[in-house]
Amino acid sequence: MGLSVTISAADARDAEHILKLQYLCYQSEAELYGDWSIEPLTQTLDELRAELDEGHGLVARLGDEVVASVRARLDEDGTVRIAKLIVHPRMRRHGLGGRLLDGIERHFGADAAPAEASAKRFQLFTGHRSDGNLRLYRSKGYAQVGTREVGPRLTLVTLEKAA
Repeated sequence: MGLSVTISAADARDAEHILKLQYLCYQSEAELYGDWSIEPLTQTLDELRAELDEGHGLVARLGDEVVASVRARLDEDGTVRIAKLIVHPRMRRHGLGGRLLDGIERHFGADAAPAEASAKRFQLFTGHRSDGNLRLYRSKGYAQVGTREVGPRLTLVTLEKAA
């Protein structure tokens, strides 16, 4: 009998597991762009904990193991900034990324607590050559709203959808 994946709110006890998973997951992005100095690979445990404190995070667990995660925060202008959607390489292509996005959207959407229900839009970004990420985000209704060149090998693509 297999274990099912459960999704729940992330808390401070998950921070170390998330950071290790983040480091593993962003290796392929660093290789794709030839840049191992990207922020997800240099983020400290304290910085990650601060992100969790300032916003909302979700984790997906297979048994006790954290196999996916995402973080988001609501800005004062009503934009939910979604960041660092990560899925363990062996768990990719099983719908976990989509389930985590759905969970963030539910958390900040119409059914949200009053303090978080003022979301007007959801926004995220990824690298221009990250085809799997772009495919997932577009399949979830996100549309490109901008690009920003951050180096000779990387252009960030910003995608957004209405809340």
